[in-house]
Amino acid sequence: MTGPKDLDPSSRRIMIGEELRHARERAGMTQQALGELLFVSGSYVGQMEAGTRRVLPDMAERLDELLGADGFFGRNCAKANRSKHPEQFAEAAEAEALATEIREYGAMLIPGLLQIPDYARAVFLDFQPTAPDKAIDELLANRMERTGLLNDPTKPVLWVVLDEAALRRPVGGAEVMARQLRHIASLMRERRVLVQVLPFAAGGHASLHGALKIMYFDDAPPLTFIEAPATGQLLDDTATVTRNELSFDLVSASALTPRQSLALIESVAQDYTHEEQHP
Repeated sequence: MTGPKDLDPSSRRIMIGEELRHARERAGMTQQALGELLFVSGSYVGQMEAGTRRVLPDMAERLDELLGADGFFGRNCAKANRSKHPEQFAEAAEAEALATEIREYGAMLIPGLLQIPDYARAVFLDFQPTAPDKAIDELLANRMERTGLLNDPTKPVLWVVLDEAALRRPVGGAEVMARQLRHIASLMRERRVLVQVLPFAAGGHASLHGALKIMYFDDAPPLTFIEAPATGQLLDDTATVTRNELSFDLVSASALTPRQSLALIESVAQDYTHEEQHP
């Protein structure tokens, strides 16, 4: 069996996941049993079946062997794993698109789903100051395509805690920051996102190590994404996810209420506007 040639990578992953589930059930295996043969957790198998995680090439060959799939997984995983996103973030971006709820703590930057084009461009240029315009434009186009997730009025639920540092750091300059913060305020007033600000006055907190991102799904266990410069890892380990959930809860508990946060965001946006008008 080969998959339809006109499927995009995301749809192809879902199709492969469905075939994996059928093949596993035909073989009389539980997710946990198959996971043990693949040296991954049962929840990892469940995420592959749901299309939230990739079937990696070496794993595809092993699945063909274990499930008698006649090369199906080997033939299809390469096309399914193509991505327009940087390799270190590709799997997380694909999972993000399927999530029903996303919780994120932005330590130093406005998270990608909330970014406006000029802010995102400034971030990319700061990280890759010698990159050609074409490369930056491609990164920007893909980032803005991701923000299209918020065009749906209800899904995913996006709950973000922004460190005050992310508001005060003038990425792209005062004019860009004023527009960026007004964009967030607009999404809050439209009740499309839930945003809290963790003020400097809160002092130390549970996520001083950096940003957090946790994603939840209807038909698969939650995932957490750990990111560092030019690298990232999507994790399903229950202990790690639970620890990050606790960290997010503690950060949220230390943050301002959504109403107080909206007032601060709009106040800082006004400060940037005044700075732009009176440099």
